Amino acid sequence: MMRFTSLLCFTLLAISNVNCSAQISLSNQITSPAEVSSSNQPTLNKQGIITGADQTEKYLPYLKGKRIGLVANQSSIIGRKSSVDSLVSLGIKIVKVFGPEHGFRGNASNGALVSDEKDAKTGIPIISLYGKNEKPTKEQLADVDLMIFDIQDVGCRYYTNINTLEYVMEACAENNKELLILDRPNPNAYVVDGPVMTDDKFKSGIGIHYTPMTHGMTIGEFAQYLNGEGYLKEKCKINIIKVANYDHEMPYVLPINPSPNLNTQQAVMLFPSLCMFEGTAINEGRGTRMPFTILGAPALKGKYSFSYKPVSIPGMSERPNHKDTVCYGLDLRNYDIDKLRKNRQIDLSWLIELYKAYPDKAHFFGQERAGTGVSPFDLRIGTDQLRKQIIAGVSEADIRKSWEPGLQKFKVIRAKYLLYP
Repeated sequence: MMRFTSLLCFTLLAISNVNCSAQISLSNQITSPAEVSSSNQPTLNKQGIITGADQTEKYLPYLKGKRIGLVANQSSIIGRKSSVDSLVSLGIKIVKVFGPEHGFRGNASNGALVSDEKDAKTGIPIISLYGKNEKPTKEQLADVDLMIFDIQDVGCRYYTNINTLEYVMEACAENNKELLILDRPNPNAYVVDGPVMTDDKFKSGIGIHYTPMTHGMTIGEFAQYLNGEGYLKEKCKINIIKVANYDHEMPYVLPINPSPNLNTQQAVMLFPSLCMFEGTAINEGRGTRMPFTILGAPALKGKYSFSYKPVSIPGMSERPNHKDTVCYGLDLRNYDIDKLRKNRQIDLSWLIELYKAYPDKAHFFGQERAGTGVSPFDLRIGTDQLRKQIIAGVSEADIRKSWEPGLQKFKVIRAKYLLYP
């Protein structure tokens, strides 16, 4: 992949050939408090964090009179209201909404294709980017003057919102559309860890970027990374409303579940570690109301006392691993997630432990794709090295040592695109 080391930024005034900060500055265009209803007032975290979307005074004037395309889902809120409802009520003309995986309302199961529809409340067309097309088409963008991206991410390569971001940026660049990003904190921004994907054969719908498993960037920072590192054939004109009062070390409690199976803060924080189990014989809580906080399999009966039974849950997981069968394993609902923050690492010990405990080791990892040597687990991790190391009994310390060269190289690249300390 061709790499670019410089990143072009653009001002909202579209002054050509001028570099600038990625944060929008509209100091002379402030929205009066009367224009924003009380239900739209920002909801502050304990640290006083204010999302990009909640800083309406910085971008509303620029939206006036433009036809807006909004990439959004249920996590896209201004204050306590949907961004779509809020912006429409403030006189902004939204001509269409683009929804990612799980749909605009966040009620579709993981991997389920989502159809186009119309918003029942506003009548605005909702275009699925997880159905017939992954990126907006030229025809879909024809009546759009400005695109907005406002979706909560959780900081993992295998969480598909960053894929959607790349496709939207690509479409905007191809069709000469500007992209305004309303940035949000990354709840897992404190950790940059895991193997770095380095080979195209590991690319899939759950990983298309040459990053570690957790990249430690916000959506705004990741957009700059995509532009600067040559992921796009031509750079996308982006502007970013930065999160106020925020740095990467700050804990952030999400006000809205980012997807159906990340339905608790515990799940959000454990997701980087527990999502590794997809593509293995272990159920990671899908098919329960406790996804990504428990782990188990029927074959572990007698080795663990904790048990549960995955079932089909419409809108969450219709076909979970080991459906309708009792699983035995680990209950991490009360695990102290501050340990993760202290160690600044994905927890690898659970994967190693359950592999050692699993009686049928030949079937612990998913079957390799015929003729490729790549398993579903490898696609999630971004390499086949971890699978082979675990099978060979390599220690956790030595596994982590093997990650270090790639992590250090990535951190140098990442530093060029950070907007926050």
